[in-house]
Amino acid sequence: MFGPYELKSEIGKAPLGGLYLGARPDGATAVIKTLALATEFEPRDQAEVRKRFFREAEAAARLRHPGIRRIVASGEDNGTAWVAMERLEGKPLSHFTVPFRLLPVGDTLELTARAAEALHYAHSENVVHRDIKPANIIYDPVTDRLKITDFGFAHITDTGRSRTGLVLGTPSFKSPEQLSDGRVTAASDLFSLGVTLYQLLTGKLPFQSESMIGLMQSIIARPHVPPSEARDDLDPVLNSILDKALQKRPRDRFADGAEMAAALRTCAETVCG
Repeated sequence: MFGPYELKSEIGKAPLGGLYLGARPDGATAVIKTLALATEFEPRDQAEVRKRFFREAEAAARLRHPGIRRIVASGEDNGTAWVAMERLEGKPLSHFTVPFRLLPVGDTLELTARAAEALHYAHSENVVHRDIKPANIIYDPVTDRLKITDFGFAHITDTGRSRTGLVLGTPSFKSPEQLSDGRVTAASDLFSLGVTLYQLLTGKLPFQSESMIGLMQSIIARPHVPPSEARDDLDPVLNSILDKALQKRPRDRFADGAEMAAALRTCAETVCG
């Protein structure tokens, strides 16, 4: 049991924990995400990680936006911290990043615009995601609903290390400032959303290398390949959107998610008519 939730089945894995389907006595269900504090973190780090976990969970739980997955409860039982999240239908956008499953360009631009609007709202509430990537954005083509998930979880282990040395976050989608000095702002989320858009459009990542060090150096200092060169049937008009989103300096990117969403929709009108 985690609070009022009885675990019914394991539905996936999560860094330093698991994902489960949980049910309350009244029949309501939720997805339970756990963090094994007692077994995954050194004793000297557990208090700080616990504090950070609940601070982030409480901040995320206050977010109320149609494009953000709701957190409905949180707690700790027997050394395991947990959050209960609303159940979602659909698939992560990572499902649509392989070449034979790419979505139409117009759909991709609209979905990314919606994600930018959701981020704009979160940023206005002083909440930064820190790990925007296709796997953390769920889309249901049947209902046309899109929701960003996992707000705040990438921040949990910024202090301390897990016993296994596991580092949360996805280097391929991190901003230059995250990799160089650890600074994270709203602009960092928009950079990561730009990387997400690039992959959704081309089926490729804008920065690649055979080594982790090489990848980090590419993100920090090297230009990306224009998307119209990574996929030859893309309209070059799209290059300007990605050029802006993937600027190395935060101040050179879109001012906020609302500006990025507007630019994406203007681009969609130009490209798709």
